[in-house]
Amino acid sequence: MAGMTTAAQPPVVPPPDRAPEPRPAPPARGRRPYGRLAVLLLAFLYFAIPVAASLWFTVDDPVKGFSLDVYTGHLLSADMLGSLLLSVELGLATVALGLLLVVPAMVVVHLRLPRLRPLVEILCMTPLVVPPIALVAGVNTVLSWAPDLARTPFYQTLMVIQDEHFPLVLVLLYTVMSLPFLYRSLDAGLRAVDLKTLVEASRSLGAGRLTTLGRVVVPNLRPAVVSGAVLSLAMVLGEYTVASVLGYRPFAVWMVEVGGEEAELAGAAAMLSLFLTWGLLLLLTLLAGGRTRRTRRQRTTS
Repeated sequence: MAGMTTAAQPPVVPPPDRAPEPRPAPPARGRRPYGRLAVLLLAFLYFAIPVAASLWFTVDDPVKGFSLDVYTGHLLSADMLGSLLLSVELGLATVALGLLLVVPAMVVVHLRLPRLRPLVEILCMTPLVVPPIALVAGVNTVLSWAPDLARTPFYQTLMVIQDEHFPLVLVLLYTVMSLPFLYRSLDAGLRAVDLKTLVEASRSLGAGRLTTLGRVVVPNLRPAVVSGAVLSLAMVLGEYTVASVLGYRPFAVWMVEVGGEEAELAGAAAMLSLFLTWGLLLLLTLLAGGRTRRTRRQRTTS
């Protein structure tokens, strides 16, 4: 018994005090977004009141009262339709040329030459720094050299781009002026997609460069392309300085000329231009959104 030792028992540690269980938070009361509604209401009034006032000015006849004669009679003339058609044609040509130049260039820069991105950004944003009057003054000086180049092929080129029915010189100038809108929209779209993975996957499946650009890259950039196209088209429809200095008569120049004689007609033309721009914006947005949803459904079902 003496040789036996009693093992020391470990001290009894009291169980730790359990932390009190947190009480469930009371249900949050529904917050009514009065601030957001107030901001939206102010923004709506800021845009709606001038439009409504201009619209009322065009339909309020001092003699007849409410009248739509300015829309049904004087507005829809051959002269107005010709200038409007010219502006739409110039806008579509500007959008097409701008996208053909900017989309491939930006895709190559994002994939192969990322170091050139600051240089491309500076070049595309330069038209915001140069005033349109300075740009058209320089172009007008170059066009005035045509008589001195009568016996050279360059003279024929100058004559072709100055055709009154479809002045290509305006398309070239508008393309330069629309570069900032196209660049910002496409740059945001390219940053939002994994462009390198999409291109490598397409090339691994045997697609060529043009097929990859047209069937893989452009569909994923459709919202960016649509937003850039709408901004460029709106810019062309409302541009006055360049066309006026060069002596052409698109829709904006026609509105200013008519406004000096008939204020109601100029207001009606402005309303027509505004609603036309909104309609094109809505149409392009619906087309882009419908195709995007259709593509997502196909991916989900597959």
